Amino acid sequence: MPKVILVANTDWYLYNFRFSLIKTLQEKGFTPVLVSPMGRFVEIFREQGWEHHEWQVGRQSVLPWQEIPSVKQLQNIYQRVQPDLVHHHTNKAVLYGTMAARKFNIPVINSIPGTGYVFSSPTLKARLLKPITEGMFNLYLTPYQKQQMIFENRGEMAYFIKKKFIPGEKAILIPSVGVNLSKYDGTAPKPTDKPVIAFIGRMLWGKGVGVFADAAKILKEKKVNCRMVLIGLPDFDNPDFVPTEILQNWQEQGILEWWGWREDMPATYQVIDILAQPTQYGEGVPTTLIEASASRRAVIATDWPSCREVIKHGQTGLLVRPGDAADLADKISELVDNPQQRNNLAENAYALVSNKFSTEHVNEETLGVYERVMGNI
Repeated sequence: MPKVILVANTDWYLYNFRFSLIKTLQEKGFTPVLVSPMGRFVEIFREQGWEHHEWQVGRQSVLPWQEIPSVKQLQNIYQRVQPDLVHHHTNKAVLYGTMAARKFNIPVINSIPGTGYVFSSPTLKARLLKPITEGMFNLYLTPYQKQQMIFENRGEMAYFIKKKFIPGEKAILIPSVGVNLSKYDGTAPKPTDKPVIAFIGRMLWGKGVGVFADAAKILKEKKVNCRMVLIGLPDFDNPDFVPTEILQNWQEQGILEWWGWREDMPATYQVIDILAQPTQYGEGVPTTLIEASASRRAVIATDWPSCREVIKHGQTGLLVRPGDAADLADKISELVDNPQQRNNLAENAYALVSNKFSTEHVNEETLGVYERVMGNI
């Protein structure tokens, strides 16, 4: 039975985005081994009978040479497990994991779910770190021949090829990690005279939380009859997080509602009418776009590479200019006033997601990459 290690910088990532893939691997005769920092989902992995190894890596640490112990720890894990293949997820796992795998000549698949804070944030810290990260990619990723790299959107794949981090023939596009359609109720929302417009995700500036709040102010001033809702919590390990006091202040001023964390996301989509995601973050395809579409909810998103994989303007949703709160407010107002347009967009998006973004479809494509890589060993 081929042994495959899956590595991520949080157990949350493996649980939320790769649980279905791991189960599929097991069903297909692979032995999955998981590597991540410890967290509340590790116990769930072990209940499934999956081997898990703790990886100590910091999300806030930014200088690679400070994390040599993290690379050595991966090397030790790879040496003990002796996998046939390693699949890395997220930038640190991709970089450090490839450094570790090269020592033992292990074939790797590197998944780039998004380039993240360093590549997308306009802050001075991110601008200083970007050339360092690019240099590390060139030094450790580019020369390794036993790898394939999976991207979720065409923009980031083109960027990596242009920068020569990966040869074009080793780059593969698989938009998103997929969605389990059976978990989401595809029933259209009930008619309402006061639609709920929601932002769902981590409370990060780069994901457009501030743009959403500014649009909410505009809609309030114009007396547009809708409810603006933020759903999610700040990610305090990310330097781009929105402080809790700001979120509370917006709510106290009556600009928007902040619902915080919701455990049952399929049920959450049933109580909203429109998803608005004005992200400018370096991410793959935002899972919320796919989940909302699987729930037959209309979507408004940024005209951004990651969003364009799902949202075709005027067909499967509406696109807004990056960072433009006025444009977002106009698009929200348009859909508030046109329930039939909301329904049409939602129906088209539901059809697209059902055909292209199911976990079955994504897992099948990913397993095809596994087979190609392992067939070349």
